[in-house]
Amino acid sequence: MTTWIAGVLTVALLATSPALTTEPRGGPMDATLRGSDGKEVALSRWRGKPVILFYEDRHSTTLNSAFKEALFARGEELGLLDAAWVVAVANLESFDFFPARGIALSHVRDEEKKWGIPILVDLKGTLGKAPWNLPTKTSSVLLLDGNGMIVYRYSGRMEEQDMETFFHTLGALLGRDLPPGAPP
Repeated sequence: MTTWIAGVLTVALLATSPALTTEPRGGPMDATLRGSDGKEVALSRWRGKPVILFYEDRHSTTLNSAFKEALFARGEELGLLDAAWVVAVANLESFDFFPARGIALSHVRDEEKKWGIPILVDLKGTLGKAPWNLPTKTSSVLLLDGNGMIVYRYSGRMEEQDMETFFHTLGALLGRDLPPGAPP
């Protein structure tokens, strides 16, 4: 399995009311989170290509499995695996105390080894606060352009139509018409 989708497969979610945004919001977005090694990492590190960002808590790692599978399949089929970054962010705010923090970070490191990609952790609920304002108890999928502007945002379980909207938006960023995929 390629590293492009590996981050996608490590996260999913718990259904809440979905929220969709497909219009750019504000200026370029950034936040400083931590890697599983405890070092600070700025999301702006992934600028230059579109960024597919997943933000999920521990209970929402399977909510959008169908979308993640479709994302990998289409990326592989269309030769797009290197066209965008995939960034996984685990909301571990509820584990920011000893000894839970160490156990949670150990689990994240195991997942990183399994998939071969870094998984960022949000120990302070940073992406749940302004300017991001992402729900902290579900899966959120964001698409940022190469400059860090949000061009697509969805929280909750994605249905087929929501996935097609995402792929249409990604195709526009990549300058390609992505054909409709097979239903999940």
